[in-house]
Amino acid sequence: MIIEQTARFEEELNIIVNFIALDSPRRALEFFDKLISKIKEIPQNPYIYRKRLSSKDENIRELIYKGYTVPFFIDKEAHKIIILGVFNQNIWE
Repeated sequence: MIIEQTARFEEELNIIVNFIALDSPRRALEFFDKLISKIKEIPQNPYIYRKRLSSKDENIRELIYKGYTVPFFIDKEAHKIIILGVFNQNIWE
């Protein structure tokens, strides 16, 4: 399976990384690198991740990393994992 990132994910991640960088550019880079590394692991076994509580769709899952939630969609027909966004305490829809 390939991983596809939505523009929304990229925008939200950029905001988070820039915010962390205000305090520590090194920690921002580490956060970015480790989160991307975790995302790259999703295709190995996407169904081990938590099912999104607000969805009835078994193909919408969530990766949790350092308090951040990364919702993703498993598109079995296209053999893709679509990374939908990233958020922390804000409400994500």
